[in-house]
Amino acid sequence: MKTPNLINYSDAYSKFDWQREQKNLDGLPNGGGLNIAHEAVDRHVLAGKGESLALRLIRKDLSREDFSYGKLKNLTSQFAHVLKNLELGEGERVFSLLGRVPELYIAALGSLKFKAVFCPLFSVFGPEPIFQRLSKGDAKVLITNSQFFEKKVKGLLDRLPTLKYILLTDSEEDLSDQVRSLPNLMRLSPADFEIQPTQPEDPALLHFTSGTTGMPKGALHVHQAVLTHYLTGKYVLDFSPGDVFWCTADPGWVTGTSYGIIAPLVNGVTTIVDEEEFDALRWYQILEKEKVTVWYTAPTAIRRLMRMDFIPKEKFDLSHLRLVLSVGEPLHAEAVIWGEKAFGVPILDNWWQTETGGIMIANYRSLPVKPGSMGKPLPGVVAAVAEIEGNEFRILDQIGNQGHLVLKKGFPSLFRGYLHEEERYQKCFRGDWYITGDLAKIDQDGYFWFIGRADDIIKTSGHMVGPFEVESTLMKHSSVAEAAVIGKPEPSIGELVKAFVVLKEGFDPNEEMRLELIGFARKTMGPAVAPKEIEFVTSLPKTKSGKILRRLLKARELGLPEGDLSTLEKD
Repeated sequence: MKTPNLINYSDAYSKFDWQREQKNLDGLPNGGGLNIAHEAVDRHVLAGKGESLALRLIRKDLSREDFSYGKLKNLTSQFAHVLKNLELGEGERVFSLLGRVPELYIAALGSLKFKAVFCPLFSVFGPEPIFQRLSKGDAKVLITNSQFFEKKVKGLLDRLPTLKYILLTDSEEDLSDQVRSLPNLMRLSPADFEIQPTQPEDPALLHFTSGTTGMPKGALHVHQAVLTHYLTGKYVLDFSPGDVFWCTADPGWVTGTSYGIIAPLVNGVTTIVDEEEFDALRWYQILEKEKVTVWYTAPTAIRRLMRMDFIPKEKFDLSHLRLVLSVGEPLHAEAVIWGEKAFGVPILDNWWQTETGGIMIANYRSLPVKPGSMGKPLPGVVAAVAEIEGNEFRILDQIGNQGHLVLKKGFPSLFRGYLHEEERYQKCFRGDWYITGDLAKIDQDGYFWFIGRADDIIKTSGHMVGPFEVESTLMKHSSVAEAAVIGKPEPSIGELVKAFVVLKEGFDPNEEMRLELIGFARKTMGPAVAPKEIEFVTSLPKTKSGKILRRLLKARELGLPEGDLSTLEKD
């Protein structure tokens, strides 16, 4: 077993300096600044590592398609030329709506190389979530396939006046001046592209995250974030030359971009991509056949694996597996302990958010693991627990006190804004501190422990679901008068989405109607975020100002104290 990159946590943390760490990145030639795509791909080719395997795609039929760093450099350069030839402007937004296929990874890195802002969408989204993100993000280009275009996008075009081009990955001919063949455009593009000077603060990535009210928020990240991707790859994922890394997250979510694309490539290792969705035996076969050394997955997947009645290391050769990590929601202590039996190593939990752009708090190979703990802050990251009441803000210094988890400004990957929502962005801060919205406590050894969300956002199967999004979709059905959505604890997926629905007069609250609404929501939003339970009610609890009290619905559902009802509207 190799020596961890982070040998002495306390020493590394106390002496850490971001400017010194920056020297581990090359920067663009001739003082051209800092560009994520250059650090992830081109610099390795310039260093003579062009033949090294960068990405291996496992197709659904288990066949492989390999991409060396040299091949990836050429393909991403071609894509950058595609954007240039389409007369896209620097900083304009390029969206993808794809499964885990090569074109997604090429488009992501090629967009960054061109200095466009890249925004991936989760492929199971229905038309309405797609419209919300394309519209709010001022999308100029969308890369997708013919099936998704016909089923999910084509009907939206009249509502998306800023969308100039749709590039189809599987069409050999243009369908119109707007709907173009990506293969044709790639063939016409040269395989060498000079990245223009890129400032560290130039925008690079846009990730949407649902809030508890209103439209999804678009968190904007800059090229400087690559330093966090590099450092967390080195210290948390413990990358070393020759590593084979597999992040199971879809790039439609921030984990799949930060750690399914950028971090492993910046650190020069091989990353595995599986085109297929979760399948336990398939996953174990990939871990064995590809000799994966570092594996990054989610609690939902781990819980599914735990339900299988065998110890994986007894049936599969997992001797190469050095490190297993988890992110997405808190990992229960039982899962950490199970990982030790199942893989021979504990599963190391870590914590971060879309807004932080990279891992902030983690368990490390060099530190004792406390099952159920978030771990300790990344060197260079200052985390604390604070008491927040209105405008009052106070850092808590007593061990064990529960409070708001806050992070001090100064780390490179902190988001630089919510797109078009400056006021909403400013509300996330108190002076130099970013308010995460999570609750936590710190023990006597400096380990952080997750308590819960400070708001009512729903975490289901590793996804973040805002109640307002689901409610808005249900309200589009002709039978629905009102709707309110909560997260209901469900061990297998974290929380399931449950909706309380008031029907319009003349509609019967029967099983047929319930199934119709569930089907409607699944078709419109996609199965990952649609409600799995619907309960018909005659009215919803509201404040006197008309605000639905979701917390009261949840308390009643779970048999918990109802709290202050002084603002409750009386029937």
